[in-house]
Amino acid sequence: MNIGERGEQHAAKYLQRKGFHIISRNYRTERGEIDIICCDENYLVFAEVKTRSSTKFGMPREAVTVSKQRKLLLAAQQWILEHPTPLQPRFDVIEILVSPDLTTCRIHHIPDAFEVV
Repeated sequence: MNIGERGEQHAAKYLQRKGFHIISRNYRTERGEIDIICCDENYLVFAEVKTRSSTKFGMPREAVTVSKQRKLLLAAQQWILEHPTPLQPRFDVIEILVSPDLTTCRIHHIPDAFEVV
């Protein structure tokens, strides 16, 4: 399991502990990919997980560029077309910093990390 897969696994467990129901992981379309799709009683969350072992090149969340946000939006639109829902969609970023030996991690959840315009 690579560092990204390990991070997504930690993120999914974290979201479940926070009361979210995991609907899908690694949802792929030709438009883009969404790491985790989950929901609670109010929101349908499209979560982008960014995992790093160092901040040498910036914080993990900084990798969610405007271009990446557009791809997430297109993939989310496709998912909603296939799975209509009354829940309010939201885009979250979950950044994970792991220790060099991959034994510990720090999770920072950023709800509603960016707006769709």
